[in-house]
Amino acid sequence: MSVSTAPESSARLNYSPLRERTAAFFGRHIIRVIGALATVYLLLPIAVIVVMSLNKPAGRYNFTFNEFTLDNWTNMCGPYGLCESVGLSLQIALGAALAATIIGVLAAYALTRFRFRGQGMANILVLLPMTMPEVVLGASLLTLYVNVGIPLGPVAILLAHIMFCISFVIIVVKARLAMLDPSLTEAAADLYATPWRTFRRVTLPLAAPGILAGAVLAFALSLDDFIITNFNSGNAMTFPMYVWGAAKRGVPPQVNVIAVVIFLVVMALAVTMSIVATVRANRSR
Repeated sequence: MSVSTAPESSARLNYSPLRERTAAFFGRHIIRVIGALATVYLLLPIAVIVVMSLNKPAGRYNFTFNEFTLDNWTNMCGPYGLCESVGLSLQIALGAALAATIIGVLAAYALTRFRFRGQGMANILVLLPMTMPEVVLGASLLTLYVNVGIPLGPVAILLAHIMFCISFVIIVVKARLAMLDPSLTEAAADLYATPWRTFRRVTLPLAAPGILAGAVLAFALSLDDFIITNFNSGNAMTFPMYVWGAAKRGVPPQVNVIAVVIFLVVMALAVTMSIVATVRANRSR
């Protein structure tokens, strides 16, 4: 009695050690390869900014690399009004981040820890500044300022930035508060701690990473904003508006220097936060 070996022969023909090793290699490394390509894609514009900060352009426009120089770094405030615009942007961003963080933390705590009538509507209203187009938001704020009598300028910009930064702080802090164990606050109450003492000694330290993340996000959004600022700036000149105005006549290479400095500061803050979080996690084990 003979047994057909056709399926076995077909399997041997389809089997390929090279194909199997190739599939196993890509299966192990495809995620790493995609992650590396995505990282390169994200960092490529920053690399261009770094290179152009060391360029001595031949004309007004800093689009092609002409000659290596360090003059842009040693004369960072050379172009008229550049450092003044950066200083104004930093002042507004710091003020907006501080105010938005204080208001956002209190609002997030109320929305997370308490139940009240209209809470669902409040959660929806928090999302509106994040979803509304900035053109509409900027024009609406301009109309409001004109009707109320608030003069356009740094104060108007600060109020506008606080308004749209609060939503981002609330979302970030709410996510952090939702991760906290409610039994910790209940234990503090069982030990006769007042609500304010519980918030200050238990909730606030545990929510500190989320609060810091919300503050950094608010600072970055305020520093980077152009559309809303353009509607309500009056004669004030922030850094994004300076870059937009300088683009018409040629952006000076010192703008790239400022961008590199901001990037390095943000990277230093991110690395510091990561180290602190790692140290705290190791201590808690």
